[in-house]
Amino acid sequence: MRSIGDMARDSGLGVSALRFYDRAGVLVPAWVDPVSGYRWYEPEQFEEARLLARLRRAGMPLADIRLVLATWSGADSDLVRELLKAHLRRLEQGLSDARSEFSALRALLDHRENAMTSLRIATVRLSIDAPELAAALDAVRFAASTDPELPMLGGVLFDIEGEILHVVATDRYRMAVAQAGIAGHDGSRVQVIVPTPLADAMRALLGSEGPVRLAVDGDRVTLEAGDRQAAGQCLDHDFPDYRRLLPGAGGRRTLVEVADFRKALETGPVRSGEAGAHDLSVLRVQDGGTVTLCTDGDDDPNRVAVNREFLLDALAAGARDRLILEFGAPTAPIAIRRPDDEGTFSVLMPVRLED
Repeated sequence: MRSIGDMARDSGLGVSALRFYDRAGVLVPAWVDPVSGYRWYEPEQFEEARLLARLRRAGMPLADIRLVLATWSGADSDLVRELLKAHLRRLEQGLSDARSEFSALRALLDHRENAMTSLRIATVRLSIDAPELAAALDAVRFAASTDPELPMLGGVLFDIEGEILHVVATDRYRMAVAQAGIAGHDGSRVQVIVPTPLADAMRALLGSEGPVRLAVDGDRVTLEAGDRQAAGQCLDHDFPDYRRLLPGAGGRRTLVEVADFRKALETGPVRSGEAGAHDLSVLRVQDGGTVTLCTDGDDDPNRVAVNREFLLDALAAGARDRLILEFGAPTAPIAIRRPDDEGTFSVLMPVRLED
């Protein structure tokens, strides 16, 4: 017999998916250890699991998957063929509808005035405390995107307004925001997206105390530290309005000891994702304000699943022995905040659980 781990590795279904399909009665293991609850499968169930993985990747509804699996081994394949054809028609119709909507959206974009253009053509000269800027870059760098199809996210936003420089990075699944005080600016708002290699070069200049000079001249940005400088072209894109993506007030807050919480994440239970996907940590805030990691059988409706690697990165970027975790609804982003600095925080998008 094959263990659930073997089935997950070879079939393309994660362990959590196999458990879900067991509870749904779709792919029930041949034997479950009454003491440990560990699931075991007959060798012939391997092909059934691979079939299930294909149907799942194709997005077939669960009700149709049940019928396909129940009919697959029979001599009459008419029902299976009709179910596959019907699902393909749904997918094609959905794609056609999506193309139509996207075409309309592109037309709206083509005719929309770009109100942000004036934010990227100004000339700015200002000074910033080097350690402040270094800390701000360290707090957000982990969240910058590496997706070549979204070049506008492949950098760090410098949002200059009043006496504050906001530094922002996001890859859609997480966002980090930090700030530093500035001097010598007239107060008007200016935004530039600094490519991540240039942001890294700027960070390398910030090893000493004292002020550094930041200059923006149209599409070029320069940081000077003493007789050294890092300069280059800004990304010629608009950054999303990150202020609209910030979590609302009123979430449940809990203070965590970072070292202990990291250890719990690294050694505690995870939901294994599909092949190539990230492991998930499922969190729950208990009545006393303590954050615990849920086991697979925990069905608390308020539990929140997050990418474990992303959460560990956010804890490291928080750079404090204690951090505040802020939870909203199970589908709302989680905020990781510093107790002594409300202007520096990161946000993680939750991951929907199948069950």
